[in-house]
Amino acid sequence: MQDVIKLIKSRRSIRKYRDQEVPREILEDLVDCGRLAPSGYNRQPWVFVVLTEKELKQKLAELCQWGRFLQEAGAAILIFCEKEAETALEDACAAAENIIIAASAYGLGTCWVNSYRKAHSEAVKQLVRCPEHLELAVILAVGYPEAIPPAPKKKALAEVLRWQTF
Repeated sequence: MQDVIKLIKSRRSIRKYRDQEVPREILEDLVDCGRLAPSGYNRQPWVFVVLTEKELKQKLAELCQWGRFLQEAGAAILIFCEKEAETALEDACAAAENIIIAASAYGLGTCWVNSYRKAHSEAVKQLVRCPEHLELAVILAVGYPEAIPPAPKKKALAEVLRWQTF
């Protein structure tokens, strides 16, 4: 159990990646971990699209203002959810976090690109020929880190934890 806690506490967002492919089996396992996330009413409203082709990652990076690093990552995992699902965003976020933790266990780095109803969302949907009943929720860059950045400053537990009331 301590290994999981240690993994969560040491994870960093990675924006610089080595030029190295992530094996398909690992990417499939990451998505498998994502699909096992909890979802509202167990609806499992997600579809995962994995991009590994250089040209597609380049186009994706061009569309995402804050995701230029996507072109350097070994893969991008896009999480789409059913528009009608009441808990779609929460479900996608749970799936994304499962993928992030699993990627860390494989020694991979990730970075979350906010994509829910953003300026680039519709263009990304067109890029991957997404059906109309789905919407883009999350994009994750996944790859082997070029370097691990230092830990960012985080608020102390005492600043964010309350018991019973505020």
